[in-house]
Amino acid sequence: MAKTQSPCIGICTYRRPGPAGLHCIACSLTKTQKALAKQAKSKPAREAFIALVMAQQAAMGRYDHWREAYIARAAKKGRRAAKVVRRAG
Repeated sequence: MAKTQSPCIGICTYRRPGPAGLHCIACSLTKTQKALAKQAKSKPAREAFIALVMAQQAAMGRYDHWREAYIARAAKKGRRAAKVVRRAG
């Protein structure tokens, strides 16, 4: 089975101020959160982390582009998009 895709969509520009410091303008992750995403190895841990990121995006606003970009990046890398993302559409 393919690994679940990270919430990162490959832009990594930390310029957006937010509740936890500077957030990426593309996916809303902070540098600390990106490091934590790499540590989430199990499927349930990755799914939960991505759900947390989606909640953060909803709270911050202006991340409507992320879902489509995330699914495209997962397909490009031959990985599975998280179930929580697939169901959100």
